Amino acid sequence: MNEKKEGVIVSGVGGLYTVQTKTGERFPCRAKGNFRHAGSIPLAGDMVTVRCPALAGENYLIEAIHPRRNALIRPPIANLDTLFVTFAAANPDPSMLYLDKLLSIAVYEKIEPAVVITKADLSMEKAVSYAEIYRKAGFPVFICSSSQGTGIAELERYLYGIGGICAFAGASGVGKSTLMNALFPSLSLETGMLSEKISRGRHTTRSVTLYPKSELMRKNAKGYVADTPGFSMLDFIEFDFYTVEDLPHCFPEFETFLRECRYSDCSHTKESDCGIVRAVSRGDIPKERYESYLSIYADLAGKRPWKKK
Repeated sequence: MNEKKEGVIVSGVGGLYTVQTKTGERFPCRAKGNFRHAGSIPLAGDMVTVRCPALAGENYLIEAIHPRRNALIRPPIANLDTLFVTFAAANPDPSMLYLDKLLSIAVYEKIEPAVVITKADLSMEKAVSYAEIYRKAGFPVFICSSSQGTGIAELERYLYGIGGICAFAGASGVGKSTLMNALFPSLSLETGMLSEKISRGRHTTRSVTLYPKSELMRKNAKGYVADTPGFSMLDFIEFDFYTVEDLPHCFPEFETFLRECRYSDCSHTKESDCGIVRAVSRGDIPKERYESYLSIYADLAGKRPWKKK
């Protein structure tokens, strides 16, 4: 009779997954073919049940995926607790819309978002300006320079204090792998030079990998930290994560002012008696964030909601 074990998928490449148990044991696994037919492909972060080989030559086999708390398509990861949305103060300049899409998805999926601004040595003035916007929105914000060591200790303390699975995600070229090397020198992650011609980074990270924090930090550190593939687009035409009705609740700074709207079906886009519009005019909601809201609203209006499987 085959023994069964439970663990978390810490990496997966080309249909081969690495599963780690609570005792720290690791083994390579294949997944049962019916997962793909059912449209439920195993992801890094999944808790799974593995059937151990009974005979020599047999493979460890993932035979059950436990219910997920959440799952993202890009980056492909499940059961995420904290998402560090990472962008550079300069080179490349960030897309606020892209960042706000990623943050709104984290809020919708009940993932704790935090903002990490890298390359602050290139423009501390810009880094501080971006930090003010996201702190006003209610997110924890860290200003860092991997080359100078700025902000690394503060971010490390925050990481040590949280458990579960946390991931760093953002566009290619913003220095995620360099940042993680500064935080966790033992990782020695591959990094890539930014193309001066097109200002896009090479995709140095090709798959999601979870690293036990007890191996990277102090032995009593809890949970995992993930490095994720860089990407430069998150297209709501492909990824309709929520409806127009959900959208205002994906911007945490809106919550205080929603009750001030005259109409219960307010779109918060143009109405004269809208609490959100008034809050933006007063400066209580950053106009940059509101502009992202309007753009996402336009994308989502009239679309069918994305449904989890």
